This record gives sequence, structure tokens and C-alpha cells, in this order.
Amino acid sequence: MNIVYTDNNATTRVAPEVLEEMLPYLSEYYGNPSSMHSFGGNVGRKITEARAKVADLINADPDEIVFTSCGTESDNAAIHAALEVNPQKRHIITSNVEHPAVKNTLERLQKKGYTVTFAPVDTGGRLDTDLVYKNMSEDTALVTLMWANNETGVIFPIKEVAKKANERGIIFHTDAVQAVGKIPIDVKDSGVDMLSLSGHKIHAPKGVAALYVKKGLKFSSFMTGGHQEKGRRGGTENTASIIGLGKACELAKGHFWEMDKRVRQMRDYLERQLLEKIPSSSINGEIKNRLPNTLSIGFDAVEGESILLLMDQAGICASSGSACTSGSLDPSHVLMAMKVPFESAHGTIRFSLSIYNTLEEMDHIVTVLPQVIKRLRDMSPFWKNQN
Repeated sequence: MNIVYTDNNATTRVAPEVLEEMLPYLSEYYGNPSSMHSFGGNVGRKITEARAKVADLINADPDEIVFTSCGTESDNAAIHAALEVNPQKRHIITSNVEHPAVKNTLERLQKKGYTVTFAPVDTGGRLDTDLVYKNMSEDTALVTLMWANNETGVIFPIKEVAKKANERGIIFHTDAVQAVGKIPIDVKDSGVDMLSLSGHKIHAPKGVAALYVKKGLKFSSFMTGGHQEKGRRGGTENTASIIGLGKACELAKGHFWEMDKRVRQMRDYLERQLLEKIPSSSINGEIKNRLPNTLSIGFDAVEGESILLLMDQAGICASSGSACTSGSLDPSHVLMAMKVPFESAHGTIRFSLSIYNTLEEMDHIVTVLPQVIKRLRDMSPFWKNQN
């Protein structure tokens, strides 16, 4: 059975070019990049090249890139640094649809005495920026907002909010894990102080990521140890994966047109076909201002987990917009924050595409999914009562 993989916001395949770039550093070039000898020094120079490629993707300077193990570490490092350098400030502003890497971290900080403002979103997933601005104060140490939502793809007005934070002298961090590589990002133009990105979302391997730290920003290291990353993140470098991340960033910069045109057209085609062929279906989130690869669509009177299981039998990989895949019957916190009706939120599926997807794969989904929904609704007492 051929696999149709449409779960790229969860993780991506490693690009063949990335794997090819990594392999020598998993075998013959195994020196420690921090060593004084030339065998290790040659590896160190390759890391320097990778750092420049990551920086180039977001228009940063290479010295502003700190390599980490994952997006979660990058987010935690940014939050930790902002609070450590401003110990007298006890207030943080975020949104109520952030990734758990930020959401759960801030909820833990609340228990330690910090005040956190969770700005709401409307039914289209758009941020209430007025509330964000209203809550900025002398006590605010950090504003941290995702660039784009991982479930709906809705894009936040990062440049606008960062400017307001800059004017107030407040550190601004963005979790751009879902946005980097899918839409152009310019950290110099956006005004952000710190930005998180992750390798496995852009066809690099899992276990490598980066944190952009604006030049001149005071930074307290989260991972203490050796001198690596100029003392900003201790620990021997994950050499092969860092080199792979550099190559993935280089490739991503060359794929923006394809992402914005071909991938977006595939997503829109899939969306139109499903809305047309499946009654009582609806899109979650603002339609225009979202990532080009992401489609969050809800189907009334069915469970997301059941949809996924039946699609899996047909070789289709996607995600549920509901937390039911982790054993809960409650919809995700994102859909709840958007006030998506329960009957739709509970039956939400997220399709997230990549440059490796094809229109033929979209046709396969369009053939399979209406049959899946019909089968489940035929077994649903709620659906029968409503129809």
C-alpha cells in the first residue's frame, strides 16, 4: 500500500539532499568540532557553514543562531532567558492557542508566582491584539506569541506586536516552528528579539533546532556546561543533524515559490472537494491569512479518532484536531479557544502538506474520506436524529 502522508505539521520526511549531506558526518568525519586538531576542526567549519545557512533563511547574522535539540528547548530557553535577565519583572503575555511547549511552561511559571496574560483569539483564530497592548506594563518581562498556529495555520501579526513590545522595552519571542520554511521570514524587518525554529518541520532530522537571539540582547543560558554555542548552550554539538539542518534551510529558501503556489493550490483543491462532497463540513480558522500547507476541517457528528483509524486503513496519514488521540474526548485547546462548535471540533482533521505531496494523492483522499464520513455517520445516533 502506498502511503499518502499529509501530517507534515507533525513531522516531515528527511529530504534526500539533507541525508546525503549528513552521512559523511555519521561515519568518516566523526571528530569533535570543538577539538584543537584539524580532524575535528574540519567538522567545526562545517557547523559554521550550517549556521550561516540557517541564518540566511530568516535574514539573521550567523552569530545570532544558537543550535538546540528541539523547538521545545528553543521555546523554553527563550522564556528562561527573558525572565533571568529581568528578575524584577513578573508578568508574561501570550495567547491561549500556543503550542504546549509555551503553554505548559507558562502555566508552570504561574504556580511559581508569575502572572500570565493569555490573550484570546476570535472564531477565526485571529489574535486580540488590543488586549495584548492593553496588558503591556512596566512589569512585563516577555511577550511570546506563535508566528503561525500548528493546528489551523492561522498567522499572527508578529511584526505589529513586536513593534509595540520594542517601544515598551519588552522582550519579544516568537515560536515560529510551524512558519519557518513555509513563508518568508525576516527577523531584522519583523523586530523580534528571539525566534524558535525546528529541523524536523522542514525536512531535517528530529533532534535538532535553533534559537535566534538578536545581537545585543542579554541572554542567560538554559543549558549550562561547556563553551559550545559561545556559552549560550552547553553540550557537544549534534554535528550531523546540525549540518542537515543547514542543508534543509538552504533547500527551504529555494522552495518558497513552490510552497506558495503548488502546495497552496493542492491544499485549496483538497479543501474545495471535501466541502463539496461532504455535507456539514466546515473550515477552522481564517481562510485567507494562514499557512499555504495547512487545512483544518471539521465534520459534524463523527469522531476524529475514528476518521483517522479508517483513513489509516486506506494508507492516509493525517492528524486529528481533537485531543482524542491521546485518550481525551475533549477537543483541542485551540479549537475550544476559537469557540468551534463541539460537534465540529470533535470531528476535526488536520491535513498538512509538503512539497513532496501530489495532486494524485489529494484525489485519493477525496475518494476515500467521503466514504469514511458516510460510514461513521450511518452508525451515529446523533446524525440520524439530526437528519
